[in-house]
Amino acid sequence: MISPDYCRLMARYNAWQNDGLRGLVTEMPREVYEADRGAFFGSIRATLNHLLWADRVWMSRIGDLDPPGGGIAESVEITRNAADWVAERYRVDGRIRVWADRLRAVDLAGPLTWWSGASGREVTKPRALCIAHMFNHQTHHRGQVHAMLTQAGLQPPPTDLFLMPQEA
Repeated sequence: MISPDYCRLMARYNAWQNDGLRGLVTEMPREVYEADRGAFFGSIRATLNHLLWADRVWMSRIGDLDPPGGGIAESVEITRNAADWVAERYRVDGRIRVWADRLRAVDLAGPLTWWSGASGREVTKPRALCIAHMFNHQTHHRGQVHAMLTQAGLQPPPTDLFLMPQEA
């Protein structure tokens, strides 16, 4: 399904994409960052917070991060402002990259079992599927942020994987 090389590529892509958002987020007025734009989580801030929360949740299951606490409803409040988001996003992206760099094929095998607050029950799925889901979830919600940035009249950075610099 996936390989350690795929995970390293996607970890680099995730960090590159979030690096591109950092500048926009820190320079935009707070009203733009927090305005409800009709997306699933409402605002740019809430969507980015949910994504950060979810990355920490998944990395607590497959890596070595502590879970963030709270459920999906609380995920939108994981950071208070853009500066806090930038700092925590940078830290989590670094941890994802270190995890991916150390990954071996055997680490992708077997089941992963966890308590899912979203479904209200214990869930067991293939570990590789869960890891692929984490990367897909990142891309999904950054796509929502991209649309909200465009709606706000801002120029989001490119998202095409083939445009990622080799050094990212």
